[in-house]
Amino acid sequence: MLSYRHQFHAGNVADVFKHAMLTQLLVALAKKDKPFAMLDTHAGIGRYDLTHAWSQKTEEWRHGIGRVWARTDAPPALTPYLEAVRADNPDGHLKHYPGSPRIARRLMRKDDRLVLCELNKDDCAALKLLFASARHTAIHNQDGFLALKGFLPPPERRGLTFIDASFDQADEFGRITRAIKEAHTRFATGMIAVWYPLMASSAMQAFARSLQAMGLPKTLQLELSVYPEDWTEHIRGSGMIVVNPPFGLDREVPPLLDWLWRAMSPENAGGTRCEWLVPE
Repeated sequence: MLSYRHQFHAGNVADVFKHAMLTQLLVALAKKDKPFAMLDTHAGIGRYDLTHAWSQKTEEWRHGIGRVWARTDAPPALTPYLEAVRADNPDGHLKHYPGSPRIARRLMRKDDRLVLCELNKDDCAALKLLFASARHTAIHNQDGFLALKGFLPPPERRGLTFIDASFDQADEFGRITRAIKEAHTRFATGMIAVWYPLMASSAMQAFARSLQAMGLPKTLQLELSVYPEDWTEHIRGSGMIVVNPPFGLDREVPPLLDWLWRAMSPENAGGTRCEWLVPE
C-alpha cells in the first residue's frame, strides 16, 4: 500500500506516462463527429503548483515532465499532451502541471461531456473553482468507484471511463478489478482505461490473471518503468489497462513509449510494454 498525496508526485514519470496515454485515447475518440463522454473517477484538483512546498520537497517532476516538456525531438503523437502542459505555462517556465481533468477538457470538444468525481472535499472544492466556467463539465464529491453505477452508461453511448486510483488502501488491485467488471457490465462498448503502479511481480501477475479470467473484450496492457525491478525507493514505473482500445493503438503506442523511456530513464533502466492481455 502506498502513502499518497498527489501534490508530492505531480508531473512525475508516472504522470507523464499516464497523461500521454490518456491523450492518445481522447484524440482517437474525437476522430468521429458524434459527441462522447469521459468519466474521471479520481479527478484530484485538476492542476498542480510545482512551486508548492510538497512538490519542491520531492522534486519528482524534475525526473518526469522536467525531462520532457522542452524537448524539440518529441514525436508528433506527443504534441497534444505537451501542448496541454504548455497551455498552463504560457510564459515558458514550468510552474504548473495539469491533471487529467485539465488535460481532458482541453482535448475534448465543446459538445463532449466531462464528469469528474473526487472524494476529498477540499480537493473537490478546488476542482469546482478551476472549472467554474467550463461547459459540459460536472463535478461530484463522491467515491469514484461508486460513481460507476450512477454515470454508466452515458447518454452519448460513446466514451471513456478513466480510473486513476491513488493506491492508498489495502486490496486496491481487487477494487480495480471489480471496478473494471462493473464498468464493462454497464457500458460494454465503452473504453476503459485504468492506471496502476508497478509492484512486485507476483502482484502484477495475479492482477493480470484476474483480468483475463473476467472474459473481457480486447484488452491492451501498457507499461513504462525507468528503474530496475528491484528498485524500492519509490515506484519504479506504472502501467495502464485499456479495454476496447482504439483501432491501431497497439501499433502507434510502442514508439511513443520508447521515446518517453529514453527521455526519462536515468541509466536506461526499466523498459516498456505494449501487449494484448486479452487478444483481439
